Amino acid sequence: MTAIQNPALDALVAEIKPELVFAQVFIRRIDTEFELRHVGDRDTAAEELNLISESEIRALVQFTLSGGFRPLKSAPNLRAGWRYVASSETKLEFALNTFYPSAVADWFAVRSGNPPVTNYRAFTNRQTGMYRIATMLTDAQAAPMIRACCHKNFCLKQRLWTVEGLLPDTLEETSLIPCLEPCAILLEFARKAMRLEQEKARGEIVAQSDETKEPTPSEIREADFENPNNPRRIQLEIEKQNMA
Repeated sequence: MTAIQNPALDALVAEIKPELVFAQVFIRRIDTEFELRHVGDRDTAAEELNLISESEIRALVQFTLSGGFRPLKSAPNLRAGWRYVASSETKLEFALNTFYPSAVADWFAVRSGNPPVTNYRAFTNRQTGMYRIATMLTDAQAAPMIRACCHKNFCLKQRLWTVEGLLPDTLEETSLIPCLEPCAILLEFARKAMRLEQEKARGEIVAQSDETKEPTPSEIREADFENPNNPRRIQLEIEKQNMA
């Protein structure tokens, strides 16, 4: 029986010469196998890392070091201290798609040319209900919102979709994993950003300190945008100041 050929996986394997960094996963080819570990553990001795199984990868990607849930698998908060050995290319693909769902296929789509990118306006125009408000942001309001939500502090994907006046990310700024359309977290953040604009117009927002706040790690839930100390909300104010 002939194995089903997977051109996306074949192309990615060809890039491992003999190493490749895939967001926070470091891949090293060892004969016919592939060793995966956190990129921060690139030079750590193998015996110092916890050898994990396929089933343990699923548990690894679900939570941060402090136990917080990871709703966005491309967030730069993958735990370190582990290694996984894929005995075949198929197991390599399984592992990478567990760390970063659909990343291999999306990477190959971009590499092949003409990827299916859905820009902000096309994406929000098909929303209904409470998310319809996201269409009300002007391009000038949407740009800093996108820059804040998709900042490299919060997501490692290379954003290829955009809005008028905002350039896509460059590979140097992010990782090999492309982002082809806005995600659910972006949509929720856009909804909150528009609510903040409405509150500001009504004079309901208390003026913030002139001192610029820098996002800091916290235990605030990633998508808890009602909290004014949410790192993305703080980053939004920084982006607005930078674009003023």
